[in-house]
Amino acid sequence: MDSVEKTAKTLEEALKLALNELGVAEENVDYVVLEQGVKGILGFGSKPFKIKVTKKFDPVSICKNFLREIFICMGIIVEFDIKEKERHIDILLKGSEMGVLIGKRGQTLDSLQYLVNLAVNKGNAPYVSVTLDAENYRERRKETLENLAHNLAKIVKVTRKEVSLEPMNPYERRIIHSSLQNDRFVSTFSQGQEPFRYVVISPKERGKKVQQA
Repeated sequence: MDSVEKTAKTLEEALKLALNELGVAEENVDYVVLEQGVKGILGFGSKPFKIKVTKKFDPVSICKNFLREIFICMGIIVEFDIKEKERHIDILLKGSEMGVLIGKRGQTLDSLQYLVNLAVNKGNAPYVSVTLDAENYRERRKETLENLAHNLAKIVKVTRKEVSLEPMNPYERRIIHSSLQNDRFVSTFSQGQEPFRYVVISPKERGKKVQQA
């Protein structure tokens, strides 16, 4: 629940009722007066206040609360190192069971990242992108994929035959494309449907053009 409407004899009472229902402090909400209250005389002619109270958009808090609930259900303790800049949030997860959160080839980490992005962007607020990382996995994976791309490109140059990589997510496919985009002798393109879409490295003479992931 992001907003509520409340009616009470005074503005303060209406605001208190709304804050209790939303479960937030006053500094975390905005409100507008829908109907101005009137005290009246000896109880006659009085009119209650009606206000609409809306939670302020706080993507960092949304991320923290969402992840905490997940980790409580998983029964693991995780710390957060969060950096926010220009509608983007980087979250570094720290703890003793990061291998569980990373998963095979980062699949669990990617799934968590996808869910957090959905949670943050479910309303009408401006879009915010969120990146999750643990134990510097993203950078290590990037280096691994770049090395893989260059090694397979060498094979393609020697054999003059295309090489197909395993299915990858869009982020990892872009790493392969970017690594070889300036290579004069090979080109890359993607084939297949999600989630089984994969990159193909081909001799450039075959006329293949670089395609986006």
